[in-house]
Amino acid sequence: MAIYRLFLVGVFALPLWAEGAGVLDSVRAPADFALTADPNAAHWRGVEPAVAATDPWGKPMPGARTEIRSRWTDASLYFLFSANYEAMHLTPKPTPEKETWGIWDYDVVEVFIGHDFQDINRYKEIEVTPQGEFVDIAVQYVPGKGPQLNWLWDSGMQYKVRVDQERKMWFCEMRFPWSALDPRTPAAGHELRLNLYRIEGAPPHRKYIVWRPVHNPSYHTPAAFGRLRLTER
Repeated sequence: MAIYRLFLVGVFALPLWAEGAGVLDSVRAPADFALTADPNAAHWRGVEPAVAATDPWGKPMPGARTEIRSRWTDASLYFLFSANYEAMHLTPKPTPEKETWGIWDYDVVEVFIGHDFQDINRYKEIEVTPQGEFVDIAVQYVPGKGPQLNWLWDSGMQYKVRVDQERKMWFCEMRFPWSALDPRTPAAGHELRLNLYRIEGAPPHRKYIVWRPVHNPSYHTPAAFGRLRLTER
């Protein structure tokens, strides 16, 4: 499937991330690599995943396991989602050639990420569907008002999706330029705030799947974010 461009979002407060919130190690790659949406590709072998397999309150969700891996280079940050599914809920007329508002009403994978540990109410949100639709948003969460969304923000992301109907899995690989996510020059030991999500299926049986439980109906709960940590290996 073709590679598409994408965008991001963010929100909320309370420093829950500071204590036991979970860490995903992003492993340095020697150079940027082509997107394949294949966890068996050489550049993904041996990279340990984070696992999203509960509902927002931490209740296990059998059949909804999602693995997320990450790598980084001097130029880019990568994520790879590998998602099991039981039944997909897809937009009837996909438009992967442009940003598509409202794709959160269908099957998506989502990255919520922010570099600022002082103002955790600012972060980015990126969503991609199995059909290659995307949205990226910059978010400022305002207590009492909720998330204020800048959907004109452009992450400069590239991505690739692949669906394996026989195995009932779908894959999404994303690549972001660092300039869109973090003003610092990337280096081992740097950390960003992070949560990872997926939505699957049609109402009334939709599954809301999370990496770090938010204990809230809204994914926009930055106090519950974990961390992404850049490592050499």
